Amino acid sequence: MDAITQLAAQLGQDLRALAAQVTTAESCTGGGIAEAITRIPGSSAWFEAGYVTYSNAQKTRQLDVPAPLFTSVGAVSRDVVEAMARGAQQKSTARFSVAVSGVAGPDGGSADKPVGTVWFAWADADQLFTGKRLFAGDRDAVRRQTVEAALVGLIRLAAGENPVQG
Repeated sequence: MDAITQLAAQLGQDLRALAAQVTTAESCTGGGIAEAITRIPGSSAWFEAGYVTYSNAQKTRQLDVPAPLFTSVGAVSRDVVEAMARGAQQKSTARFSVAVSGVAGPDGGSADKPVGTVWFAWADADQLFTGKRLFAGDRDAVRRQTVEAALVGLIRLAAGENPVQG
């Protein structure tokens, strides 16, 4: 069992113990977090929904992310992932959510948001935590590290800890 599958299995055990559900709001990972979660037999008991909102228009349509944020702060930003996490929580009614938006590469980076930049938001009821990471490697490596960090954060959140790492 690879590391990501192990993390998803741990998350499932933790959420089952809490009788809680999780939802995901993903951009740069294209559904990779939800895919990892649904590898686990019985995940339907604790995984409510996954939103893959790759375009800004879909972030607004599906998750109610305010459209002006894309012009003012950009899709890869604290404000956008916070809105994605809250939108996914509200639409799905899951207790926990995670949202990610980043620059996986190989193109799309800038001086302030280089390739490998990923913003995360984790929510539990009225608590909201955000963090930004800079991952090294190619597109696949950035996406894999993002999925892993999202799951680790959810495990920490379910344990009542601050999910923001590093």
